[in-house]
Amino acid sequence: MTITFVQHRVSDYDAWRRVYDSVGELQRGSGVTDESVYRAEGDPNSVLVMHRFGSSQEAHSFFERADLRQAMQDAGVDAGSLRLEFYNEA
Repeated sequence: MTITFVQHRVSDYDAWRRVYDSVGELQRGSGVTDESVYRAEGDPNSVLVMHRFGSSQEAHSFFERADLRQAMQDAGVDAGSLRLEFYNEA
């Protein structure tokens, strides 16, 4: 099992959330088995997203998708703030 953490700033959380919610099928079709979203205290446009995958390969393939990158751009993600980490079950 692999868990990913994506941290980034967005220009408008509500606009970002609408796009995030619209790509649920993309997530499930790419191997996401669980997900959750968090906002930083005091900065609602600083977002942390957790995704759980069955394998590391699924996780890496998901984040390499051009349609995911486009959705992130459409959602107002500040690409310069993006931090992506992969963790494998120990």
